[in-house]
Amino acid sequence: MNLPRPIKVLVVDDSVVFRCVLVRALTADPGITVIGEAGCAAEAEAILQHRNVDVITLDLEMPGKSGLDFLRDTASPMGIPTIVISATTPRGAAQSIAALSSGAVDVVAKPRGTKPGTADHLALDAIAARVKVAAMVHFPVTPARPRSPTVLPSAGHGIAQNWPILLGASTGGVQALSVILQALPYDCPPVLIVQHMPEGFTGAFAQRLDRLCAIHVREACADDVLRPGQALIAPGGPRHMVLLRDRSDRLLVDLVAGDPVCFSRPAVDVLFLSAAEVVGKRCSAAVLTGMGSDGALGLLALAQAGAQTFAQDEETSLIYGMPARAVECGGARAQVPLGEMAARLLASVGTASAAAPQMFSQSALQGRRLATPKEF
Repeated sequence: MNLPRPIKVLVVDDSVVFRCVLVRALTADPGITVIGEAGCAAEAEAILQHRNVDVITLDLEMPGKSGLDFLRDTASPMGIPTIVISATTPRGAAQSIAALSSGAVDVVAKPRGTKPGTADHLALDAIAARVKVAAMVHFPVTPARPRSPTVLPSAGHGIAQNWPILLGASTGGVQALSVILQALPYDCPPVLIVQHMPEGFTGAFAQRLDRLCAIHVREACADDVLRPGQALIAPGGPRHMVLLRDRSDRLLVDLVAGDPVCFSRPAVDVLFLSAAEVVGKRCSAAVLTGMGSDGALGLLALAQAGAQTFAQDEETSLIYGMPARAVECGGARAQVPLGEMAARLLASVGTASAAAPQMFSQSALQGRRLATPKEF
């Protein structure tokens, strides 16, 4: 998508102080210009009647019409990529997940301070990078809904407990994961998920999915044993999720400290690489919509081990970045439309693999881990 430069942003937030801080941070980037500020939904709607906007940054807690209603009624129908800037309180996190499910493309934790050099100040700087990602969003025209029946038939695999399904996603992943998980039957194989999301939001995301799905969905904890009919989401924050096998030969997850991988933590690559070592060919995995390259090398390692590996296709991806990198390096055995992904994953459980691709040796794979492209 070729955008005119600079990217035109509308800042919507009822706090005058925070609007000033955010506008200063955004306009410090020469590739961005703020074309308007609004303190409420009505002001934002008035601006949109007269100005073209590439990206909206949106506060959800505002007087009058809420930010969530503004998103549903105006921003999403107009096809304007919207970044939610939200407090990490339980209420703020729940509203943010509802916003992502209603069309927002990203969520950022609202900084509580702006002192230079602090984590909050660095978070402000990162918003500009996220605006650039949001400006590249492609809203799919193909409906991203599973084929009927809405919930697929019972899995019926005797090996389901020891054949995990692994999913990795970033921008657009909330919608994509919702489609896939709602189609899975109550007795599906264990599901492990890495969704790039700030700390404090993954718990609310898991709770929302748990209410919508036939399977049980929750945020992962250290030493969680994998069970059929359960999906575990890696918590946002300072740790990666990895797959392990205990002395009783049970599969379980751990949460381990580590540097960001592909500028992400938790990272899809870390989970996938651990699975390649622990279960090898006895798993199925997919890289879904998102910016950057996280998951590509991990998916390749799984494919080389003989696992069943897939990537979301371009037409149904909000951002065809992570899936594209997985396809380019040879890790994905097939590209699959989002609406067919759940059925494809279930059908692959317990199946024999074709010859694994050998584009890279394991030593080359190790070397490339340190040279992965930047997420934003």
